[in-house]
Amino acid sequence: MTSENSSFVQPAIPCFDGHYDHWSMLMENFLKSKEYWTLVETGITEHASETALTEAQKKTLDDQRLKDLKAKNYLFQAIDRAVLETILKKDTAKDIWDSMKKKYQGTARVKRAQLQALRKEFEILHMKEGESVNDYFSRTLSIANKMRINGDKLEDVAVIEKILRSMTHKFDYVVCSIKESNGIDSLSIDELQSSLLVHEQRMGSYVVEEQALKVTAHEGTISRG
Repeated sequence: MTSENSSFVQPAIPCFDGHYDHWSMLMENFLKSKEYWTLVETGITEHASETALTEAQKKTLDDQRLKDLKAKNYLFQAIDRAVLETILKKDTAKDIWDSMKKKYQGTARVKRAQLQALRKEFEILHMKEGESVNDYFSRTLSIANKMRINGDKLEDVAVIEKILRSMTHKFDYVVCSIKESNGIDSLSIDELQSSLLVHEQRMGSYVVEEQALKVTAHEGTISRG
């Protein structure tokens, strides 16, 4: 065996993971590398009667059938059994491919539409006046998780940046402090939430104390009167 052959690595069969558009692109490229794609795309050449075929035509048909079996074998390895059981017709590789396309390409379109709507919702998201830190984090993370489920590779740092720029004005001081004292890239969502909760509690305590002072002052005025 030559060193060139020993160092050659066979490409792995792309396994279907639910993301049809990505998988179909990888699988098509894989089948092309094996020289089976044309057969998968167009199918086996049909003949009205095989008895009337010449020897050359019979050989061509046998070659196509053998290639089709090999292509089917790759598809069987790429597709989970639970998915394969939903495909009723598995006579040829083209049958399997067309069935996968009908089942999952439409689903992929729906996911893209949902993701587009979620991205828009995430973009315009902001904290409401009077909303608690916990409630705002819950709303933000719910949308972020839905985006990820629909295929968005949303990083935590993008969520953190979004939260920091969409808080209400009463958090301006602590937001500036967090940006100056912490590297956003190394800050976790939990750490950010904890810092904002502490600030929220301090502001709440300040409001209570201020109200208590006003009540005391008012009672003092009444007693002097």
